[in-house]
This record gives sequence, structure tokens and C-alpha cells, in this order.
Amino acid sequence: MTTEQTKHVTYADAGVDVDEGARAVDAIKDTVKATSRPEVIGGLGGFGSCFSMKPFKDMEDPVLVSGTDGVGTKLAIAQLLDRHETVGEDLVAMCVDDVVPIGAEPLFFLDYVAIGKLKADHVAKIVKGIANGCKKSGCALVGGEMAEHPGVMKADDYDLAGFVVGVVDRPKMIGPDKVKAGDVIIGLPSSGIHSNGYSLVRKVAIEGKTIEELNQPLDELGGESLADAVLRPTAIYAGGLVKALKAGAPIHAMAHITGGGITENLNRALPSNVDAVVDRGGDDGPAWDVPPIITYCVKAAGLTPDEAYKTFNMGVGMSIICDPNDVDEVCGDLVEQGFAPFVMGECVEGEGKVTYR
Repeated sequence: MTTEQTKHVTYADAGVDVDEGARAVDAIKDTVKATSRPEVIGGLGGFGSCFSMKPFKDMEDPVLVSGTDGVGTKLAIAQLLDRHETVGEDLVAMCVDDVVPIGAEPLFFLDYVAIGKLKADHVAKIVKGIANGCKKSGCALVGGEMAEHPGVMKADDYDLAGFVVGVVDRPKMIGPDKVKAGDVIIGLPSSGIHSNGYSLVRKVAIEGKTIEELNQPLDELGGESLADAVLRPTAIYAGGLVKALKAGAPIHAMAHITGGGITENLNRALPSNVDAVVDRGGDDGPAWDVPPIITYCVKAAGLTPDEAYKTFNMGVGMSIICDPNDVDEVCGDLVEQGFAPFVMGECVEGEGKVTYR
């Protein structure tokens, strides 16, 4: 009788490099620490992340507001071009700018990175972008997870998910219940496509082109390349908007313009008896500037105006609704925070829909 010798198989043999994971954590420690707030308890490395709520005890009725999101197929372009420095900012933007429309201040952020083959320097670039986004929005990066998925994902593939928690005093919450007919709609410029509509962008602007073609400056993009234009990071509004709200800006409601464009997001800031009328102009387009990359993609896809406004942000990253008597004050507060606000429409009696003229 013979006994078959047991084969020695390590975790690394199975495709998971624990040592590289430890190097990745070491590579991001200083980056994460730079986002800290006074309320953060402890540092990176614990099983759970702690955040003190004591500074908010004077609120009449503190309400925690949470949000989670990802970056979507924009990551496929980042992987194609081997550019990973700014997708982390996209991740933070998609989360923090979803909680600020309630009037909430983003407090802390956690990320999840799923990757086929973990490389410390690669992950460090991604997390640096996340940290930059956290600093811009004023929230702390308190923890996260790096998960290596051999056999499930290709070695160079990765996906990102984020989670944010904010706080608002219930009496100071804003939203549809404060909006009424006659209110004015103010827009804040987008930085580009942001992080939505990328399945269409890839189909009409990326597929079939070489890396050299993607990196070539184009006149129709103002001398910018497709690579630079499509990977331009999503603008982050939360930091400045929180400061404006704390300064007393009389804002009724906000809408983060993400997937579904203006048509499918501005309506989320409306009560059921009010419509938003957006002035998108005539043949020359709206009164505000539309980033050239959006115009390029709309033309390449042959989209109608209705289709375009339901797909892309069309140059508006955040919409803000206020009383007509407060427009100058609100715009002044927004300018103080570095924004370039513009009037994009008004509210009228209706059924909670977005219409155009």
C-alpha cells in the first residue's frame, strides 16, 4: 500500500499575494492620513473605523445620511490607457455629491477595490485619487478593502465602489418639500462627461481607435485629446456647497446631475405639483457652456436634443433651486466658494417633470 504525497499549495500559488497586499497598505498609509478629520479615532489597519459624533451633539436632531456608488465603465477606458490617477476622484464625487443635495456634510468615506492581480504601486495611484477627492469634499478616508480576485477577473482589471456617511440637522434639511412654483433653477458647470454615459462614449468615441489616435490633440476638443477629455475627473461640489449652506445660503433643493442627465435627475428635486422648465436655447445650444467632449459624443452618436439631455449632464454638474428673490445672494455665496453659477430655468406648476424650452 502506498500513500499519495500531499501537494504543497500556498495562497500565492492560488493567485493571491498577501505580501503584495501588505506592501499596498504601507504605500497608502500617508495618503490616507492626509485626509483625516479631528473626529477620526485611530488610524488605518483596524478591523473597523471609528468616528466621533460628539462635535455634532449640539444639533437639534442630527440625521446620518449615507450614499454608495461606483465609477462604471469609465474604468475600462482608464485600464485601456493605463491611467489610474484620477478615477478615485470620480468615485468620491459620485458618492459625496449624492448626499449634499439633502444638505448633509460628508464626514467619512470608505472604498472597495476589487482587482485581478494586486500591484502595490497600481493601487497606490487609485487610492491617491480617492484621497484627493476626499480632501476636496472635506471628508476623511477612514478605511477600505483591497480584494484580489484571481480566476474571476483578468490580471489588469479592477472595479471600484465607495461608501460615504454625512450628517445634517433635520430642521436644516433641504429638498423637494421646500420647492414651489416661481423658484429659479441655477446650474453649476460640469468638468466634462463626469462618470455617466460611458458605455455610449466607448462605443462612439473610443472603440476602433489606436492609443496614438486617442492621445492626438483634436481641434474640435479645443486642442485636447480624446484620452484627456474622457478621463477628466468628475467635478466635486460637496466641499463648497457645504460651506455655502453653513454660511446661510437660502437654498431650497439641489439635484446632482448624473446617470439619466438633466431629465432624469432634476425631477428628483421637485415636488409632485411643480415642473422644472429648463431653457436649453435654440440651434446654438443652451446659454451655458457645454464641454466640447460632450458635444463631440452627442454628434458622434447622432443623439437628438431630448436623447442628449437624458444621457449626458450637458454641462451641468449640479442644479440648485432657490426663491427668485434670493438668486443674487445664492449666486454670490456660490461665487465665494469658487463656482461659476448660471440661471438655467425656473419652476412652474406641473406634475414633477422636467420640460424644456
